[in-house]
Amino acid sequence: MKIAEMEKLKQVTTYSIQLNPNFFPQLRRDLEQKGFLLKKTPYAFFSATKNKLNITLYKSGKLLLQGKDTPEFIEYYLEPVLLKKINLGYSDIINDLESHEARIGVDESGKGDYFGPLVIAGVYITPEIEKKLVEIGVKDSKCISDKKIMVLREKIIEMCPYSVVVIGPQRYNQLYDKIGNLNRMLAWGHARVIENVLSKVNCDRVIIDKFGNNKFILDALMKRGKKIPVVQKVRAESDCAVAAASVLARGEFLRRLAKLSKELGIKLPKGASKIVEQSAQDLITKKGFEILQSTAKIHFKTTKKVILGID
Repeated sequence: MKIAEMEKLKQVTTYSIQLNPNFFPQLRRDLEQKGFLLKKTPYAFFSATKNKLNITLYKSGKLLLQGKDTPEFIEYYLEPVLLKKINLGYSDIINDLESHEARIGVDESGKGDYFGPLVIAGVYITPEIEKKLVEIGVKDSKCISDKKIMVLREKIIEMCPYSVVVIGPQRYNQLYDKIGNLNRMLAWGHARVIENVLSKVNCDRVIIDKFGNNKFILDALMKRGKKIPVVQKVRAESDCAVAAASVLARGEFLRRLAKLSKELGIKLPKGASKIVEQSAQDLITKKGFEILQSTAKIHFKTTKKVILGID
């Protein structure tokens, strides 16, 4: 294996493989002998934990590895001892970060935009749907024009089971005042989306873009969501399911922002730039300071800059 591949393998913290039932008894015995703590897990024969590795053997035969010790477990046990096949294909293991299994991807939009809502979207895709999404150009919404996002949004809605949770500015400000932590609010929104999609499909894998402590998500999840692993990844938009969710979330954000602009008679820009500050000042002049409660995210520094004239 090339040095570059070895370095990439070291970064893998999640890996799954379909395991032949003949291996189930030996796997359990070996894990017990190695000192893993085994416990019952919904939809699984068992899960096992030791140090920085969590292993779950689902009743479907899927073996899921999670944690920093994943590469070592693959290299020194899974391949040579259990499967007796060295170098199954490290490229497949590395690319598992962009898994081609059925899964739910979740992403948000509006987090960095002063005006408009916070939108969280979840999309369920299968390998067949993934191929179609790639063909029509679905990728991270930050790499796509607004015009194309709106076109792709409609196609994703037609092709995929999905859910969109919109937290409008007024509700956003109320929640932020109550919770005081954006990551907890995001976790709440992600959890609701995951639960909504799981009410439509059966799935045992969720991938989201990492935004905070994974405990926030786990605490916010309800009955369905707590039964499956939620994987947080840095730059998760590289995964097609998360990319589709990012497009859906951004499309809904753009649609809501345009609607709000039309209602106010003032074009509300995206982001949190000097242009945004000027628009906020114009809005206050026309509608009064109170209008920000129903149009903007008050806790942004933009509010202080507009009110106090601070650069």
